[in-house]
Amino acid sequence: MMPRIMIAGTKSGCGKTMMTCAILQELKNRGYHLMACKSGPDYIDPMFHSRIIGTESCNLDLFFASEEQICQLLQHHAQGMELTILEAAMGFYDGIAMTSQASAWELAQVTQTPVLLVLDARGTGVSICAEINGFLSYREKSGIRGVLLNQCSPMLYSRLKAVIEEQCGLSVLGYLPKLPDCAIESRHLGLLTAGEIGDLKEKMDKLAETARKTLDFFAIEELARSAPEWTLSPQPAAMTAEHHPVIAVAKDEAFCFYYRDNLELLQQFGGNIVEFSPLREDKLPPCDALYLGGGYPELYAEQLSQNQTMRRSIRQQIQNGLPTIAECGGFLYLQSSLEDQHGTLHEMCGVFSGSGYQTPRLQRFGYITMTARKENLLCGKGESFPAHEFHYWDCTNPGDSFQAQKPHSSRGWRCAIATETLYAGFPHLYFPAKPELVQRFLRAAIDHQRRKQS
Repeated sequence: MMPRIMIAGTKSGCGKTMMTCAILQELKNRGYHLMACKSGPDYIDPMFHSRIIGTESCNLDLFFASEEQICQLLQHHAQGMELTILEAAMGFYDGIAMTSQASAWELAQVTQTPVLLVLDARGTGVSICAEINGFLSYREKSGIRGVLLNQCSPMLYSRLKAVIEEQCGLSVLGYLPKLPDCAIESRHLGLLTAGEIGDLKEKMDKLAETARKTLDFFAIEELARSAPEWTLSPQPAAMTAEHHPVIAVAKDEAFCFYYRDNLELLQQFGGNIVEFSPLREDKLPPCDALYLGGGYPELYAEQLSQNQTMRRSIRQQIQNGLPTIAECGGFLYLQSSLEDQHGTLHEMCGVFSGSGYQTPRLQRFGYITMTARKENLLCGKGESFPAHEFHYWDCTNPGDSFQAQKPHSSRGWRCAIATETLYAGFPHLYFPAKPELVQRFLRAAIDHQRRKQS
């Protein structure tokens, strides 16, 4: 058995994340062993999940992974847990390019997960029933099994609950009132990260205290336990490795966007991960390869620039052939300079001659398929793999080693700088989609290790 439930919404901003955090925190307070997952490629919501449940959350993305892979990943991460909460992305049916491909609805269908639909109750009356019935009828099998109301007063809740249950045939399992003290601030890439909110514990405790009074946790748990059992093929055995190269992974406020499954796959294939902070440490730790993930280097550009010994260490190591993956924020860090949010330029590592600068809108946003234009660290010429971009900052030297193509679209562009020892670009990678990327990266790390020893 794998009790599970999805918290979905009618659109972005309707309260899915707050509702999910309220449920997770209260169940955690009751002593449950929990797993949390996020539909789609978002990095920030899983950080909140992880801070609450005390273990890493994960992403489940049907653009990156096959249906079988998704089920295997969910089974792997939920093993030994009493209950798993899946938080949806965007609106329930919203997928790629005005389709439901890779949507939360498709994920719920693939994983056979019951769905609770969150609706914003502000300024509504009986019209909410038309909205709910529309979601129920849009697909023959919606999977929606109940409703949760956000921003709802106690008086309005009792009235809405009665009319929804009568006219929609769905149980309403509770509500959250307006909670301004629990609100989480946003910025250009979404919510502030969990590590940046000093009073996060107080916010989550207050949220859980309210949810304890306003949500029907018995009914929510019963619905999660109604999820059907799976019969899956055995998971692949863990890889055995003769060599264990050290992979230095940048981890601090400036570099915090990593998929759990990326790091686990590096370890599964033999990599020994050592975390370090480009903000606080004076040089790279001894390592055989480097992984610079995404994040917010633009918000910490002055501090990163002032750490000259770290910048010099990284530049020299990469120029000496250290195998390196640098995604989005990590890519900006390797440029010659980076503009902060106030328009001030700061020196960066200087591996590349470009300069990072702020733009007024998202750049090249969304899923892409990347095809190599030449042999490189990660793959051979002509090989392809899925990725995604999500950034407001751009740079004068975005690279041209890959061709990026948007799905269901004629739009494409050149991207990334790649050599035999380097991948650096705005696209974020998902290693389980093409494990050969990891294998090649680790082989390069082992070769580098041997050259140092010879």
